[in-house]
Amino acid sequence: MFEKFLKRTNWTDIIISILFLMLGIALTLKPAEMMSVISIFLGMVLFIMGFLKLVDYFTSKDKEDYLLILALISTVLGVIVLCSSDVITGIFRVVLGIWIIASGIINFQTSLIWKEVKSGFWTVTVLCALLMIVAGIVIIVSRTLAIRIVGITIVIYAVLDIIARSIFLKKVQDYLNK
Repeated sequence: MFEKFLKRTNWTDIIISILFLMLGIALTLKPAEMMSVISIFLGMVLFIMGFLKLVDYFTSKDKEDYLLILALISTVLGVIVLCSSDVITGIFRVVLGIWIIASGIINFQTSLIWKEVKSGFWTVTVLCALLMIVAGIVIIVSRTLAIRIVGITIVIYAVLDIIARSIFLKKVQDYLNK
């Protein structure tokens, strides 16, 4: 019974990873279109969730104020996201770029400390930090590059997860056959 559970769980995870792989490929090949699709989907989910919470609020005997507030916020956010998917993409790109630039600056600072300690790794760290800072700037400036990077990262994650799950399935089978 435990064997069936492990196999079923792993196969489910492999299927999810295959879906992630397809999403990553789509983000890499068609970044602008996919971000529009994702924004529309997110907007619809928020709008529907808000609408259902409104129905729940007005049909329940107990009028919970937090339910009404949650419903209104979700509905309004859904409409905003539906109407301005370009803005959502821009915000994502800027936040990702700033995060990468901040990481690069922190790594640059660390490399200066390594230089003082007479470590041989400081030059490699300086180069990597500068590349990160440049990459963050490029992501902020380039509209589709950030989305492609996310897509490539999702593809790498999905492939590694599929490999890991496949190895785990084989190892479980080997273990159970002993």
